[in-house]
Amino acid sequence: MEVVLAEALLSRCGDPCALLRAVCAPLSAERAEALRLLLQRLAAGGPPPPGAGAGGAGGGAGAEALRRAAWEVALERCRPLLRGGEGAAAAAAGGCGERLRLARAARGALRHCVQLCGAPLAARLARDALAELAAAGGGAGAEAAVEALVAAAPRLEEPALVARCVAAALALVREEGEGEAAAALVAGRLLPALGGNGAALRGVWEGLLGAGGPPRAGRALLALSALADALLPRGPPGSGPDARLCPRFWRVVQEGLTERDGLCRKRARYLLKRALDLSGGQRAELRCPTDGGDESSLFWWSAEKNEKLLQFWETYILIMETLEGNQIHVIKPVLPKLNSLYEHAISGEKGCWLFHPSWHMCIYKRMFESENKTLTKEGILHFLELYETKHLPNSLGFSEFVIGPLMDALSESSLYSRTPGQLMGACPPLGIKLQKFLATYLMLLPEEQKGSFLLKFIQKMTSRHWCAVPILFLSMALAYIPACKVLGTEGLHALRDVLQCTMITHQILLRGAAQCYLLQTAMHLTDVEKVSLPEVSSFLLSLRQEESLRRDTMLWMELCRWLQVNDRCFRKPITSDVEHQETSSLCQYVRSLVGEYVKTPASERENCFMPDWFEAKLVATMILLAADVEQMRNKYSGKSNIEWIELEAFLNPLLDVLMKLGSNAYIPTLKTDKSLQLLLKLLQTRSLKCSNTQDDGVLFFIQKSLMTPVESILEFVLRRLTTNELSTVGDLDRCDLYLALIPEIVNLCLQVSWKKVPSIKNFILSLTNASICNLQQRNCEEEPKLKEQIKKVASMASLTAVCEIMDRKPEAHLESLPSVDALKRFISFSQFNEVLKKPSCIEEKSSLCEETTSQGWGKIVARYVRDQWICLRFILNSFPTLVQEYEEHSEMSLSTVERSRKILESALEALTILPSDQVLPVFDCMKVLVPKLLDSAESLCIEAFDLAWKIISSLSNTQLIFWSNLKAFVQFIFDTEVLAVAASAKDKAYAKIKEIIFKLIDMSTTKTGVFNVVLSHCCRSWIFPTVDERSALTNAFLNAGNYCELITEACVFGTVFRRDQRLIQDVHAFIENLGEKCAANVVTESTNRDDHYVRVCAIKFLCLLDGSNTLHKTFMEDIFIKLLDKDELVSRSRTRYYANSLQHRIKNRVWQTLLVLLPKLDQNFLCGTLDKVFQAGFGNNQASVKYFIEWVVILSLHKYPQFLNKFWDCFCYDEEKLKTSICTFLSVLSHFDIVLQNTSEKKPALKKALIVVLQWCFNHNFSVRLYALVALKKIWAMCRMLHVEEFEALTPVIESSLQQVENMHGTGNAKRNWQRIQDNFFFATFHPLEDYSLETIFYTLPRLSELAEDEWISLTKFHKFTDVPLPQTFQWYHSRTELLDLKPSDWSQQDMGSDSVETDSQTEWTDVQKKIIPWKNSTPSLDLEMVFQDRAAKLGKSNSRLIVVASLIDKPTNLGGLCRTSEIFGASALVVGSLRYIQDKQFQHLSVSAEQWLPLVEVKPSQLVDYLQQKKTEGYTIIGVEQTAKSFDLTEYCFPEKSLLLLGNEHEGIPANLIHHLDVCVEIPQQGIIRSLNVHVSGALLIWEYTRQQVIKQKQQK
Repeated sequence: MEVVLAEALLSRCGDPCALLRAVCAPLSAERAEALRLLLQRLAAGGPPPPGAGAGGAGGGAGAEALRRAAWEVALERCRPLLRGGEGAAAAAAGGCGERLRLARAARGALRHCVQLCGAPLAARLARDALAELAAAGGGAGAEAAVEALVAAAPRLEEPALVARCVAAALALVREEGEGEAAAALVAGRLLPALGGNGAALRGVWEGLLGAGGPPRAGRALLALSALADALLPRGPPGSGPDARLCPRFWRVVQEGLTERDGLCRKRARYLLKRALDLSGGQRAELRCPTDGGDESSLFWWSAEKNEKLLQFWETYILIMETLEGNQIHVIKPVLPKLNSLYEHAISGEKGCWLFHPSWHMCIYKRMFESENKTLTKEGILHFLELYETKHLPNSLGFSEFVIGPLMDALSESSLYSRTPGQLMGACPPLGIKLQKFLATYLMLLPEEQKGSFLLKFIQKMTSRHWCAVPILFLSMALAYIPACKVLGTEGLHALRDVLQCTMITHQILLRGAAQCYLLQTAMHLTDVEKVSLPEVSSFLLSLRQEESLRRDTMLWMELCRWLQVNDRCFRKPITSDVEHQETSSLCQYVRSLVGEYVKTPASERENCFMPDWFEAKLVATMILLAADVEQMRNKYSGKSNIEWIELEAFLNPLLDVLMKLGSNAYIPTLKTDKSLQLLLKLLQTRSLKCSNTQDDGVLFFIQKSLMTPVESILEFVLRRLTTNELSTVGDLDRCDLYLALIPEIVNLCLQVSWKKVPSIKNFILSLTNASICNLQQRNCEEEPKLKEQIKKVASMASLTAVCEIMDRKPEAHLESLPSVDALKRFISFSQFNEVLKKPSCIEEKSSLCEETTSQGWGKIVARYVRDQWICLRFILNSFPTLVQEYEEHSEMSLSTVERSRKILESALEALTILPSDQVLPVFDCMKVLVPKLLDSAESLCIEAFDLAWKIISSLSNTQLIFWSNLKAFVQFIFDTEVLAVAASAKDKAYAKIKEIIFKLIDMSTTKTGVFNVVLSHCCRSWIFPTVDERSALTNAFLNAGNYCELITEACVFGTVFRRDQRLIQDVHAFIENLGEKCAANVVTESTNRDDHYVRVCAIKFLCLLDGSNTLHKTFMEDIFIKLLDKDELVSRSRTRYYANSLQHRIKNRVWQTLLVLLPKLDQNFLCGTLDKVFQAGFGNNQASVKYFIEWVVILSLHKYPQFLNKFWDCFCYDEEKLKTSICTFLSVLSHFDIVLQNTSEKKPALKKALIVVLQWCFNHNFSVRLYALVALKKIWAMCRMLHVEEFEALTPVIESSLQQVENMHGTGNAKRNWQRIQDNFFFATFHPLEDYSLETIFYTLPRLSELAEDEWISLTKFHKFTDVPLPQTFQWYHSRTELLDLKPSDWSQQDMGSDSVETDSQTEWTDVQKKIIPWKNSTPSLDLEMVFQDRAAKLGKSNSRLIVVASLIDKPTNLGGLCRTSEIFGASALVVGSLRYIQDKQFQHLSVSAEQWLPLVEVKPSQLVDYLQQKKTEGYTIIGVEQTAKSFDLTEYCFPEKSLLLLGNEHEGIPANLIHHLDVCVEIPQQGIIRSLNVHVSGALLIWEYTRQQVIKQKQQK
């Protein structure tokens, strides 16, 4: 219609130029559209103006006048309009829609002007636009300039100008940050325009993918998508560039396929599909050149293999599009198709890649980077299986992929979780696959590539922060690689760097295990000819002795064998001697190492600071290694008498120095420090296997050798500690070294030779007296000197060392020394918390030390105060009557209580001034003081409790010092006497202790292991009390009754762990299961911090109780009642809860504990509590709880059959109460033979049982009938055995009924469930008496009843937990083998059927869910409305003429769904009441990014009338979705091509004032009662019907 009007105007008007000028002034939106139509007809060759005859002069003049008019319109009207000048202000008043109309018309008019004027106007516009772009810099003014270039680009001829336009376009495309809108505009409009210009296209192509490198993937794909028509034309091959032949084009596409941005991935898939469609249609021979290396081509096509190629790429695209869904149930069926890709991709004849392997890597990388971790794990496992199942040709890209994306994906800890079917402690599937993959892959690599690959692999392990779990399994995989010599010095250094990474984690066992595997890796993979022994020893020192590398472990022995086998192969240092060929290389190295170590030159600053411990640790380790290697060599050679010549040679340089210490005062301090450091490291070495040192030949020889210089060492230490030789802050480190040596020397003398003990006693005597003398000296000067203060610190530290030696080594009998009496007197009457005043000035010679030491003066004072409390602790523990002995000598004669009060007040003061890591001795002192003061000074004791708890809670986030402090805190608060005294008064202290109990339990829910420390201490002290002077008169077990909450809570303790916590527990269990194979298990101290150990401790405690002991009996009865109350409380708190919830677990734990207690309870008590047990059976319990309740009832009735009447009463309640619980009581009857085992009169009980059961055999509930039939079968068999005559009349009926059940016909659920319930373990195998054991209660029955696996407590945990040992005579440990061998199979579960199993086992699914992404019919237009439309057109949107108007809808969920539906079916626009809905989370959740691909137009409800009228003028049919008197049935209505759907409001529908604007109303036929559909559903139905009709029309036209 518009074209007809334009032609009519032009034919009637004599002067087109005048017509153009008339339309232009003033230029509104309507006039602009008219102008565009006129110019369009003129450019297309519309009616000639009058007088323009064929060949006449007027024709040339008219054409020239038309060009001038077009020039004028372009420069004076259209360009200002696009810049926002004339006409724009008027349009702005009309709103957003008016502006868009005006801009669109101006763009079209400008383009037609260029067509009329040709190259000159194009050049003018281009120059002006380029100047504006340069000024705007991609900002707000860029849009108008780009539109001018769009119009000019097809007609540009000047090469320089074309080049400038291309450069400007590429600059905008490459621009980062805020240039996103400009880049999209350029890609959507300018680049397609430039693509129409041959010269410009070549320039753009070179600029995008030339030597300078492409822009980032997102921008490159944006530009390439815009140029798709030019670079991948659908017509015959032309002279322009073909993107398919450019390797860089395919690299960009591959990069786009794996981008995190979904838009980039969509563009990349579009380009790939477009290239494939073009290649398949042309059937031409083409091959993209390789981009280096011997790899296959990135893309090729062959007419001969057209079908196979299409099949390969169709499968490839299907996989890539399915991965977009991120839903594992959709993706998993498609994964087998990945295997078929490899079958097509590898040539069986040539054994090489037909398709470049990087295409496969794109799929895996996309899976690795998925937000769905399950999908990531599936992708990794599939990739790792490749080299097991496929014989893949070698590819350099694979190695880069393994070290890059694969290792990045492997850093995620959650991927290493067990599969549901695996037992706890098994290696996770990913760990197993990783081991096999690395071993297989490395063996298939060419020899020259193995070293570089492994080096990069190990270096990658240090390039980021790895968590403990991934680094453990990667280290394990490296250790399992078969031995091959591929790593040199650089590889050893890389392994050492990985070791440093393992130190970050707090998981000590995991850290230690990783170190073990990394050492094994070094031994298996190092080429010893490329590394020297110093490099090996430096690597070994990175391993922690207390976590991995320790003597007597299997790892140590393996290292010794490795050193022995490769002894002559290590790379020799340049300066090494070639002498001593008979001596091993290791021995030569260790000799020189020790010699160099003790050969230290005198230093000018020798007194400044201590040497680092690194060297001492290195030398000591290498001495022990060399000695063990020599011992191993002698053992293999058959020598029985080992002379230890080499070991003696190692030790001689050290012994020479040590022998001179006492006599030579001029030995350099550095030399003495290093010698004593090495001595201490050697003395601290312990044997793991030999309890007696004499059985360890190496250690015994070392200790015997070190006995010689003992007197010299003691003389040197005494001189250094008691004279003025320690004078700087740095000397305090030396003081620590000397004091650490003293207990080791004492231990050495006690173990090797008692002849030296007198020397020890003399040393202790002299040291004690001298230290007391130093401390008693009073400084007369006001300002103390540093030297004097340091001497006091050293003296107090010396007294502390003496006290600790006497405490830990009573066999030395040091307490008889005369100096001990002076020590007691000095400590007892010294001032507590005495601090040292900081020296005001420091001598110049010590200033360097002040700078290098890490100790500030505050730390020194804290240490001094702590040492005072260590001494006091020794006095209070060893001499409790100290005050009474000495109080007559005191000027202030105080009572014992008063003296204790003063000390406790000082202790509280110490807690406030000492750092949290120094309070340990204060806690120990408070443990002695508080019981004496609880009666007389309760408030002070409560203050002590509070302050102590405050310190512990503040330490809960520190790993190193928390546990030792917690142990001291527990020993203080839960001291037997403290508990007893508090309980006897039952006052505030008693309440405070109970409060602390619950605080500790609460803390243990977030910090695993806290409750373990508390409970272990209490159970041991209550049942195995230590009888000393303070607690001899107190029955410790009374505390168990007074604080029974502790045991009650312990019996049900255990949190539901987060997934990451469960993962750590699983990996711990896996490492522990390795046993001695992993040295970390042998070396690492067991902490018993597993939550299971809380319940294990409580259960073992209960097992030790004796029912004949009155105290024990009362306690057990109290616990039994409290647990029943807890079960009732949990049942009431929540009637419905999910399977394996915390409530279910607590109930389960309650009944497990009740089962343990049951045999110890007497008849009188059970008589009163059995009713509560029966009431629990009436609850709606889960399977495992039901089994435990039934078991308790069976055992109770078995032991006391007189309770049967109470049991029969349970069947007398009304059916409403019994409907969920009757099966519990019927299950008890299925074990009626056990119940009646101790009954002499069985017939009356059987008669009653038969009457009860028969009633329930006719219940309407099928499950109840099944339980009743099982019970009937058991009871009737007992009746037949006992020949009960009363029931002979019933015999035919019962037996025929049972026979009928057994011979049930058909294959339905009835027969299957009858068989299942009979086969269920509880009825078929379980024996309530013979299976009564800890293993059945805590492991077997929970497993068979499908309780969560973290609730299973294996018997090994009961054996491992030795804090509370069970007696040797304890018999109830093991389940019967018949029960242990069963697998979980609950009869009530639905039958999975054989079909599902067959389906899962299929390697290829017959059909898979496919995500349809249309793309082929996209025709990018130069006149699309906005950026959204440009995106849509480039990525496959069909050009539908359907507009969906949803302005009346106000719910974001409905709008989001409509947006998604409209986008999927290709609507041209969705009209909404406000664009703010796009930001709504609910909208976005439903739309799933559809708003990015669909034009959204804002039309407020008040503007709808005008909008509908406008669309009517544009030729649209306005269709209302509404039920009216004249509405059409949807099934009968034929939609016009230009249709506008108006949807009503959710509640009111379409308002009356809009209905008369509708051309037609359509309604959806309905069959139901409800008269309306959801508005989104209604809209979706109509949108689909419109689409269906249009598709049919298109097919008919073809």
